[in-house]
Amino acid sequence: MNDLAGKHIVLGLTGGIACYKAAELCRALIKEGATVQVVMTEAAEQFITPVSMQALSNRPVYGSQWDAREPNNMPHINLSREADAILIAPCSADFMAKLLHGRSDDLLSLMCLARPIDKVPLLIAPAMNREMWAHPATQRNLTQLQADGATLLGVGSGFQACGETGDGRMLEPLELLEDVIAFFQPKVLAGHHVLVTAGPTYEAIDPVRGITNLSSGKMGFAIARAAHEAGARVTLVAGPVSLATPRGVTRINVKSAQNMLEAVVEYARDASVFIATAAVADWRPANAADQKIKKDGSGKTPQLSFVENPDILATLAQSERGKRGLTGQGEGLFCVGFAAESENLLANAQTKRLSKGVPMLVGNIGPATFGQDDNALLVLSEQGVQEFERASKLELARKLVASCAYATKDKA
Repeated sequence: MNDLAGKHIVLGLTGGIACYKAAELCRALIKEGATVQVVMTEAAEQFITPVSMQALSNRPVYGSQWDAREPNNMPHINLSREADAILIAPCSADFMAKLLHGRSDDLLSLMCLARPIDKVPLLIAPAMNREMWAHPATQRNLTQLQADGATLLGVGSGFQACGETGDGRMLEPLELLEDVIAFFQPKVLAGHHVLVTAGPTYEAIDPVRGITNLSSGKMGFAIARAAHEAGARVTLVAGPVSLATPRGVTRINVKSAQNMLEAVVEYARDASVFIATAAVADWRPANAADQKIKKDGSGKTPQLSFVENPDILATLAQSERGKRGLTGQGEGLFCVGFAAESENLLANAQTKRLSKGVPMLVGNIGPATFGQDDNALLVLSEQGVQEFERASKLELARKLVASCAYATKDKA
């Protein structure tokens, strides 16, 4: 799956040490299916050569308005009209000031000014020293550029080339790639707050042992990313997994089923969609030992008794905010459940949807997907059963998010 297939990106480089990251970014955009036209300022050429960017983009690099390769002497028109977006990475403080005031004394700034605003979006990846970033003038410029329609991709924080540490670093190439991909996704959940649970829970037997399952959390994390791409504000309540948090998503780490329930109840207060992807342990030890349970040489095993964990999905679905019922009609929280089964997927998923009283339930075969990067899903609702054939979990997550958006549209 190439998320940027068919997209043509003009990648603008301005003066800054972060130009070295632009090389990897160019390569990453192309690997995702985009074509890339590099345009560099004179200052950018002090940090990386046009030859390098030409080799990576497989296109001639432009730097002058007077480039003789353009018969009409209008590269600022020709290059901008071909683009699906102009991405300035790195974008220096000086160049942002140029953009703000409409100055156009080089090809890149002239092209940004001449682009059709309603057809060619401008994406900005700032890069500068922490003091420059925090300066009131820079912050005013950023605010006005956003008001003028530019999309700010944000900055990273950390060690800078000058030896100082703080905000202002250009985001890493893969972070920028994720942001560019998200920019082009349909914003079908704009205005929604989506709450997602992901991963396993861990129920302690003693301080060093516990009960858990093989859920990797990958499906839930993919759904959180897809919901953010779709324009939603996303809160991800994650069990003990080591996955990186998707860009733009608020992550709440929990351990046990009780921890997860408490977090979900808190964040569901202003959520509009709840997607319960987590593989929550059904039972927990009735009494966890304070110290490690040791063998005594007798051959006897410890006797464990269990109690049932709270049903997080049912608790939310049957709450005052979650009572949309099986049809999903009405106001409040739209609840989506997951069923990880080992057999009889359709029958077990249908039974679970009815027993939980949720408008949508997603079924999959757990042993066939735990830890994998792909999956196959059955989506059950009042409209029937829809089969999502095996694909990457992110691709499936985007389809599921689109289904949630359609189901909640004009029904609140």
